[in-house]
Amino acid sequence: MSFVLPEGLAPEVYPLAWLVGRWHGQGVVGYPGVEETGFTQDVVFDHDGGPYLSYTSTIRLVVAPDDAAALAGDAPEAAEAEGPVWSTESGYWRVPPERPADLADDQFPLEVLLSDPSGHVALYIGAIGNGRVELVSDLIARTATSADISAAKRLYGLVNGELMWAHDLAAFGQPMQSYASARLARVEE
Repeated sequence: MSFVLPEGLAPEVYPLAWLVGRWHGQGVVGYPGVEETGFTQDVVFDHDGGPYLSYTSTIRLVVAPDDAAALAGDAPEAAEAEGPVWSTESGYWRVPPERPADLADDQFPLEVLLSDPSGHVALYIGAIGNGRVELVSDLIARTATSADISAAKRLYGLVNGELMWAHDLAAFGQPMQSYASARLARVEE
């Protein structure tokens, strides 16, 4: 199956073109103080013709059928109820015009700006190439009431047509370690 560039995509973000679309799948979250739990995730990478992609993500915890029934008030369809939202985030991904001298020829620089309603704004820098994205936090700003996150890393990869990702955190005085990961399939529209 050949890949077709999305219509109207700005040439500046051609290296990101494979991300454009809707993705859905499952993953797991766990960290010291956070019990390991399964989740479902919906991600959308979109564009409006500008030199960036917009990004949104919603993660919902997986709810056991008995818990789903309680959440839905014992309705017959309760076993199919979605779990509570664990996190949402939105932001922008862009390929900056300046190319670092130490970047491999088959990679492009990448800047990602993300925000979430729990009180964080994060700027990630990294590289994209060959179906792989590597990002490290350059800045994490937070409100006085948000979680104490001091650094983060993210890795994304296109593996057999699926979007796989891993997110590591240094938070609450803990060293950098695994926080969440997932496997997402493209949703055909």
